[in-house]
Amino acid sequence: MLVDPVALQAAAFGAYAVGLLVLLLAIVTVYQMVEIVDAYEKKALTVFGEYRKLLEPGINFIPPFVSRTYAFDMRTQTLDVPRQEAITRDNSPVTADAVVYIKVMDARKAFLEVDDYKRAVSNLAQTTLRAVLGDMELDDTLNKRQEINARIRKELDEPTDEWGVRVESVEVREVNPSQDVQQAMEQQTSAERRRRAMILEAQGERRSAVEEAEGEKQSNIIRAQGEKQSQILEAQGDAISTVLRAKSAESMGERAIIEKGMETLEQIGQGESTTFVLPQELTSLLGRYGRQLSNSDVQEQAGLDSLEFDEETRELIGLDDIEEILGQIDEAAEMNVEELEQEAQAIKEGSDPGMKSADEVVAEADAADKSDIKDPDEVVAEADEEDAESASGSDDADEEQRETEKEL
Repeated sequence: MLVDPVALQAAAFGAYAVGLLVLLLAIVTVYQMVEIVDAYEKKALTVFGEYRKLLEPGINFIPPFVSRTYAFDMRTQTLDVPRQEAITRDNSPVTADAVVYIKVMDARKAFLEVDDYKRAVSNLAQTTLRAVLGDMELDDTLNKRQEINARIRKELDEPTDEWGVRVESVEVREVNPSQDVQQAMEQQTSAERRRRAMILEAQGERRSAVEEAEGEKQSNIIRAQGEKQSQILEAQGDAISTVLRAKSAESMGERAIIEKGMETLEQIGQGESTTFVLPQELTSLLGRYGRQLSNSDVQEQAGLDSLEFDEETRELIGLDDIEEILGQIDEAAEMNVEELEQEAQAIKEGSDPGMKSADEVVAEADAADKSDIKDPDEVVAEADEEDAESASGSDDADEEQRETEKEL
């Protein structure tokens, strides 16, 4: 039996084609049976259009050729909400856009309950954003971003839970009023700033004027106090000079009596009579003659009681306080001019912590004057009385001298 070579070749080619087809079918079948799921996603499996299960990450085997899978990203996803126009409650147009962060919590619900969960959440966020802005005043939409975010998220939570999607966060990026409103707000802000600047400038000028007036007031008080102290010291000096002149006049009268007595004794000694009658009052005069003959200073002797100041006179003329007064004058004269200028500047600026008020300074000065310083009229009156007494004593001494001369 003869075999046709052509037929053999045709049969071999057919067998080779069938084998190749079977191999190709086997590869396709395996490819259809194996489903690889990434670690960050899950896939919904349907067989003949019927939902079967969720495929977990890794290698999964599914019925070939009759199965379909739908992938769901289980990570947090970002949805941009397009810019929306809204009218606020006070009829002001605004535009706003936002960002919504969502996460698929149940892929089965996201597959079965909603057609496209991303588009559904985006559309819902747009309508919610317009509703929230329309329920608020213009100032609130510009200032209360956190409140807007919280209200939008609260409005999205309930419907998205049914879709197996959780809204993690909502952030409003921009809220812009209309151009006219922006210009009005800029003018209002500019006017408010000018008003504040004018108020601050007026307050500064007022404060400066008050500080300047206060410094001038304190300066005048200190200047007046210094003039007053100068007048007081001058009056005390005049009183001391008056009393000293009175005492000097009394001392000169005493010296005149002594000199007159010496002349009388000299005349008595030149007479021829050997009997002399001397009054008893001349005993003190003899003691004075002895001191005169011994060339002693009359004003330095203890016998001249008229030159000793009693307690009342010393208190009157302030002899006990002369050294203290002179020390204060010297100390005031030695004061540093620069320190005085600094103190005056501090007083003018009102920054001297030890500065007393004008009323306190005047009250203390008046109290010190009333307690420590006598009236100049009283001083002069007392000095006149002492002058009168001194003059009266001189007249008595002259009369006594004349009577003595007559008796001699």
